[in-house]
Amino acid sequence: MNDAFLKTDVVVIGAGLAGHCAAIEAAHAGARVLLLERESAVGGSSVLSGGSFAFAGTDKQAAAGVADTPELLARDFLAVGGHRNDPALVNVYAQNQLAAYQWLVARGVQFGPLISGAGQSVPRLHPANPVEVVRLLTEEILANKAITLVTDARVTRLRRNAETGRVDGVAWTHGGQAMQTEVRGGVVITSGGFSRNQQMMEEICPGQAKATRVGGNGSQGEGLQLAGMLGAGLRDMAYVKGTFGNHPDAHPREHTAMLAIYKGAIAVNKLGRRFADESISYKLLGDACLQQPDAIGYQILDQDIMEQAVPVSPMFNFPKRLEEGRLFKADTLEALAERIGVDAQTLTATVTRYNDDVAQGRDTEFGREGIVQGYGKLAPIQRAPFYAYPSTSAVIATYCGLTVAPDMGVIDMMGEPIAGLYAAGEVTGGFHGQAFMTGTSLGKCVVCGRVAGASAAAH
Repeated sequence: MNDAFLKTDVVVIGAGLAGHCAAIEAAHAGARVLLLERESAVGGSSVLSGGSFAFAGTDKQAAAGVADTPELLARDFLAVGGHRNDPALVNVYAQNQLAAYQWLVARGVQFGPLISGAGQSVPRLHPANPVEVVRLLTEEILANKAITLVTDARVTRLRRNAETGRVDGVAWTHGGQAMQTEVRGGVVITSGGFSRNQQMMEEICPGQAKATRVGGNGSQGEGLQLAGMLGAGLRDMAYVKGTFGNHPDAHPREHTAMLAIYKGAIAVNKLGRRFADESISYKLLGDACLQQPDAIGYQILDQDIMEQAVPVSPMFNFPKRLEEGRLFKADTLEALAERIGVDAQTLTATVTRYNDDVAQGRDTEFGREGIVQGYGKLAPIQRAPFYAYPSTSAVIATYCGLTVAPDMGVIDMMGEPIAGLYAAGEVTGGFHGQAFMTGTSLGKCVVCGRVAGASAAAH
C-alpha cells in the first residue's frame, strides 16, 4: 500500500480547479499531499464552466488601455453582492488575484482578449479554456513526487483528535477498501457545491425548482456534510441562484450558457417582450427568467453582435452554438419570430422600441444604461441576419457554503475555528453575497485554493 495512503501532511478532498491549486501550493510549501477525487476523472464542475477569470491590473488590461485596480475590483465585488458578502474575504481575493493570474500564466495558461462581464465597471474578464487549464495543472501534479492523486476515492468522515480538537485524519474508500489516513498538517475541502443533489436543492433553495441543473457528477454536497459533522458554519445559503443563458435542452454535464446580452443583445420571453435590464448580473437575470412563461427567454442579437464573438470563451463562442443548431438564424425579425414560436408583431415592436430608445440615449422600459453593468455603449439591433438563443436559468454552481476565515480555515457555528480544516472554491460561502461577478468563481478557485493549500501546509 502506498505510504501516502497511511500518513501524509495535507489531504485535499476534490480535484477540481481549487483542489489542483491547493495541492500544488501545499507541495510547493514542502508538504506531502494526498489529493482525493470521488469521480474517475478530475476537473469537477470547473471543466464545465464558462472559462472566465476576473483579474485586475494585468498586462492585458494595460495593453488594452483599461485602468483597473484591486481596490476597484473589490468595490465592484461588494456592490454586485449587495454588500452581503464578507469584506475580509473579498479583500483576500482582491489582494491575491494578480499573483494568481501571473501564477497561471507561468504554467502555460493562455488567456484570450478581454471581455466585459456582469458586475464589472471595466472589462476584466480573462477568458481561457477551463479544460486546458485543468490539464496543465494535472500534468504538474502527476510530475510532482510530493503529490499523490487518487481518483474513485470517496471520503466518508473526518477524524478529530479527542484531546486537541484538531482534524488529524481522513476516512475514505477506494476500490471497495476502507482507508484511514493520518494527517499531520491540515485537510482542505475543495469538493464543490451541491447542484446535482436533488434533496439538498429542494431543502436549501426551493425557489430554484424550475431551474435546470448543471455541474459535475461530484457536486453532491459531500464537503458540506463532512464539515457539518464537525459543526461548521454556513454562509449565503439563501442566495443560491441559477445562471441565465443556458440552453433548455442542455445535458446536466453540458455548460451551454451563452451571454450575447453582454455584447448588446436583448432578452425577451415567449410573448416577445423584454423582461429585465440585460446589463445586470446573470444571476439576477436567471431569477427574472424563472418568473417568465415556462421559465424560458430568448437572447435576440444581430450580425454586428454575432461578429463580436470570442471563440476562446464558451460563453461568447456564438458560432459554436450556431453549428450545434441551438442558435436560430433568420434574415428578418419576422422570420426569426416564426422559428422560435414568438408573435412576430410583438417581437418586432419590442426591438423597434429598444432601437428607438438607444437612438434617444435612454432605455425607457428598464433603464439599461450600458451593455454590462453600465459599461459599454448600447447599439441598435438592426443589421441582418438576426439570431435568437433559447435561454433558461441553470444552477451551475451553488456559490454558498462553509464559513471560512481569510486563511481559508473553516469556522464553526459558534464563530470558532475548526483547527486543521480548510476549504476553498465553490464549497465556501461569504464571497458572493446576493449576486455574482462573472469570473470570480474560477478566480476564487485559484486564489483561495492557493491560500488554503499554503495554510494547511504551514501547520
